[in-house]
Order: sequence, then structure tokens, then C-alpha cells
Amino acid sequence: MKKVLGMGNALVDVLVKIDDDKILDNYNLPKGSMQLVDKEASQSLIRALSHLKYEVASGGSAANTINGLAHLGMSCGYIGKIHDDEFGKVFTKDMTLKGTEAFLFLGEQDTGIATTLISQDSQRTFATFLGAAVELAAGDLKAEFFQGYDFFHIEGYLVLNHALIETAVKMAKENGLKVSIDLASFNVVDSNLDFLKKLVAEYVDIVFANEEEAKSFTGKAPIEALLEISEMCEISIVKVGENGSLVKTKGEQLSVKAIDANSIDTTGAGDLYASGFLFGLANGYSLEKCAKIGSLLGGNVIEVIGPKMDIDRWKAIQVGVAEILN
Repeated sequence: MKKVLGMGNALVDVLVKIDDDKILDNYNLPKGSMQLVDKEASQSLIRALSHLKYEVASGGSAANTINGLAHLGMSCGYIGKIHDDEFGKVFTKDMTLKGTEAFLFLGEQDTGIATTLISQDSQRTFATFLGAAVELAAGDLKAEFFQGYDFFHIEGYLVLNHALIETAVKMAKENGLKVSIDLASFNVVDSNLDFLKKLVAEYVDIVFANEEEAKSFTGKAPIEALLEISEMCEISIVKVGENGSLVKTKGEQLSVKAIDANSIDTTGAGDLYASGFLFGLANGYSLEKCAKIGSLLGGNVIEVIGPKMDIDRWKAIQVGVAEILN
């Protein structure tokens, strides 16, 4: 069986449904973006939201993708950095629940927190205190972490640490792994564009982007962006929300519809799409089936608050995957 290793910012999501978007303006948080904040701002925001109901779940883009793959029965690993605190314990428990091999280092700062503000239209905005996650460094990585794995999945948020991500993808390629990246957020792409393009062209085999990220990366609309990205890697995927996803390789191009879903929170939609797509790819299924499994997972996770789904929903997903494969 193929194995997938992930690396990302090990964060705990604090998920809050907000009554209106005024608080986004008050904290200078562009709707739909991921903004980095310091510990003080993170705590201030959480206090301002304390009158609202919230949920806590382990998060971080790559961690969500690995968690989804593990629930599909894949053998997985994950590299990240946390702190020896309560949120660190939450992250470790969630990450290892399905047998994922966790390479979790301990940092000096508190475990990172992604305060996730969910608007009434289900769009989510992140105020992220990276904490210990940002302390993950190139020097922490060892070649043996990559041995025995077939795919290496990273999140675009890691491009904030150029040395870390470049060292990681070099180690992955030296050990024969296919590298996939989720571009993660349009503003991260905007501020790291030249580095990201170089990274993709030299090391990345599979690129996941939503239409905003694809536009930031190429300056183009989804189909044109898909074509440009496909010139730089083996497989390019542009997700277009309720219109599904576009997939392109050198020899094939297709469009796959999204499933019907009652969207209440889009947190994790792209991450779980990547879970489904990589699951299909690792098992040798057609690109169409890969995208359909991705759509199945992405469509299910937007019907719940946060990036985690309960066991009954995962059982229904397993049934849905079997139907796609038959």
C-alpha cells in the first residue's frame, strides 16, 4: 500500500460562527483570507468572541489532509511542531487517532491557534497565531522521515519559511517521493509568488489551488490558470467551489462537478478534497475518479462545523467511494 507523509503548521482550530462580518473589519481581517497575528491579538480576538459558541479541533491545512487520508485507510505520517500544553495534547491525540506516524517536535512557544471565523454565508476567515508551529526548522528534518513513503504533501503556508520548505522537498525528491502542494491562501501566494513559482517548477508534481489562489499564482481565470500551472507540474487542480474542480495533466483535461451539499462552514473543504484526490492517485484510479472522491470528501466536510467529521459520516463516505469506484 502507498503511504503519504504530510508536513505543515500544527495548529488547533478555534471555530466560531459570527453574527455579522463587522468583527472582521474591527480586526483588519479580509474576509476569506488567512492573516497571521501575534499571541496578544489572538487572545484579544478570542476574548471578543467569548460570548459566542465555539468548537475546538486539531487543524492546519496539511494536517487536515493527512487526517482525511487516514480515515480512508491510508498509511500516513505527519511532521510538525507543537508545545507541551493542552492544545498540544489535543493536536497529538487527533493526529494519531487513526494510526498516523507523528513526527511532532516540541517548541518553546504555545501550540499554534487558528481562530476560524465562520460568516453567515459559510465563508471562513483565519486569524492565525503560529506559535510553536513557526519554530519548525530545516534542521529538524531527517532523511529517514521520508523513507518508506510515496507521496509528500505540504501546505502553502509553509512558504513563509523558505529554508524549511526547500529542504523538505529536496529530501522528498531524493527519497523518490511525489510532492504535492496546496497553495493554501491567496494572500500567502501574493506575498511569496516568485519563490512559490520556483518551488513548483523545480520540485512539485501536484498542485492544488482554489480559483482565488490560482488567480494570485497566474493572474488568470480558472481554466487559463489551470493550463499555465499544468506547464509547471505533472497534475494541476483548480477547485471552483460549487462548480466543482478542473484537472489537467500533459495528456488529459477534465471538469468534475461538485456534489450537492448544504454548506454551513467551508473550513477544510480544500484540504479534504486533497485527501480524496491523493487517495485515488495513490491507489492508481483514473483522474476522474480521483476528482470525484475529492469532491465527495470536500462536499461532506462543508456540511459540518470545522474540518473533522464523525464516524457515521465517514461510513457514508466509504459507501460513496465504493460507488464511485464501481
